[in-house]
Amino acid sequence: MSARQTVVRDSSASARLHAWFARRGWQIAPFQRAAWDAYLAGESGLVHAPTGSGKTLASWLGPLVEAVEQGADSDREPLQVLWVTPLRALANDVLGNLADAVRAMQLGWRVEARTGDTASSVRRRQRARPPQALVTTPESLSVWLSYADNHDALRFLRCVIVDEWHELMGTKRGVQLELCLARLRALNPRLRVWGLSATLGNLDEALQTLMGPDHRGRMIQGPSAAPVSVESILPDAIERFPWAGHLGVRLLAPLLDVIER
Repeated sequence: MSARQTVVRDSSASARLHAWFARRGWQIAPFQRAAWDAYLAGESGLVHAPTGSGKTLASWLGPLVEAVEQGADSDREPLQVLWVTPLRALANDVLGNLADAVRAMQLGWRVEARTGDTASSVRRRQRARPPQALVTTPESLSVWLSYADNHDALRFLRCVIVDEWHELMGTKRGVQLELCLARLRALNPRLRVWGLSATLGNLDEALQTLMGPDHRGRMIQGPSAAPVSVESILPDAIERFPWAGHLGVRLLAPLLDVIER
């Protein structure tokens, strides 16, 4: 059975996925389907698409579909997916979005965060009993890899997803992450790595840098960014302005009119 058939034919994973999208009133975008198919075929790559177009689900649902199809849906499973974000402040938001998809796919996975803000008691528990999906930063991942007793668990890792790759590439933190990925590939040569980005001009270089030497990946291109239209809103009478404040209040009615249109 091909990767595409795994996603679109009637199956437990496909039924759950389509039911969730239908409940939310969403349509599966072609680039999302292409990313799922590539992941299920064992490929790595880079998803380049505008903000708000569905990059998160394009990368995240591949591992979830695979887990459902293979029956790897228990919270007793070892660590399956690492989600690396450069923005520690957004880790909890990412965590919530990933957990929503896990519940929609009726998986028993635990999704947790491990950053510099994570309590030491939680970090100790995660080392003893890792979740199935972990949201972390390049720095915290480096610390995680420094513990030799974690390496056995990391051999079962299916995928690393690097969010906001444009924020990391070409920086010291990006190099740090590249070294982490090289170590993870040494522990598991079948590891799949996927990057997400919305603002990259040098796509080929970005993809190859993420893949590392001697590895090739798939470029998944999302929809083009919507054109930007700028409309200035001015008050009806511009001969006199308030000495201070209240200008926004005077513009409230015409602004609401634009929003309504």
